Amino acid sequence: MKKFLCIGIIVIWSVLLTANVFAQNGKVIFPVNPKPLPEGIIPETSITESGRIRAALTTGGTTSTTALIDHGGPVINTPTIYLIWYGNWNQANGSDTPAGQQIIRDWANSIGGTPHYQINSSYSTTKPISGNVLYGGETTDTGTRTSLTDNQIRTVVNNAITSGRLPYNANGVYFVITSSNVTASSGFCTQYCGWHTSATLTSGKVRYSFVGNAKRCLSSCAAQGTVSPNGNPGIDGAISVLTHELEEANSDPDLNAWYDSSGAENADKCAWTFGHFQFQTANGAWANMTFGGRNWLIQRNLWKSGSSWLCMVDSTHN
Repeated sequence: MKKFLCIGIIVIWSVLLTANVFAQNGKVIFPVNPKPLPEGIIPETSITESGRIRAALTTGGTTSTTALIDHGGPVINTPTIYLIWYGNWNQANGSDTPAGQQIIRDWANSIGGTPHYQINSSYSTTKPISGNVLYGGETTDTGTRTSLTDNQIRTVVNNAITSGRLPYNANGVYFVITSSNVTASSGFCTQYCGWHTSATLTSGKVRYSFVGNAKRCLSSCAAQGTVSPNGNPGIDGAISVLTHELEEANSDPDLNAWYDSSGAENADKCAWTFGHFQFQTANGAWANMTFGGRNWLIQRNLWKSGSSWLCMVDSTHN
């Protein structure tokens, strides 16, 4: 999502729900799920299962939506993911565990080149996006704050680079990922689930993002409540947001490239929709794609097909 734009932008998606993108403290945020779903009640094509309503999470159609506009800024041909862990990631139980971190590593190592991520290569040939992603490594910030301001998040990124713990990479996207005991004071869980931006830091221009562990607010930042494809709802919820922010940082890294006339970037236009191409995993959760040896439920992205712009899981599945 766009982090700095004019105040009062409202984006309405033509799906079963609406979501607002609005300015707060100098940034435009991607909001929490505007219609949290009760566990076991998921819209469309309901069937009875063990005496309750159960259905695939199939929100949103493939009706053409308004186009993205190239505003002239740069894109990243092939981004490199860097992970910055902040908080307590060594819990014996729950979401904030080394096993939870490994789910995110598996995502980072395998999202590039997937049929889903190749959607991003459909926008332009003059400023091409490869549809591939590299994984550049990770570091841990040993800070003990339980609430981070936007400026403190920026400092966490800057320190990771200037200390040499992570390299400076002009094509990098640096993700600050917090454990569930840490919040972001500008509105994590209450106003947004994540954001991305760019800033000139000590080493140069840096593209970075904040994504929190959705365990802190499953009803706001996870699609299926207490169930998920990899058995870790907080991390699986974060994966969908990580993908959303990576796709936007890829196509609009400096907030002056691909977005529509209302300010919505590519993933914003398909936010909180997961499509009709879904399957149920062994643990009862729903997923809509498989890569890296795991199943995932990830928000759709905007695919350009000729003159049409469609929310899709990949170029052949809605």
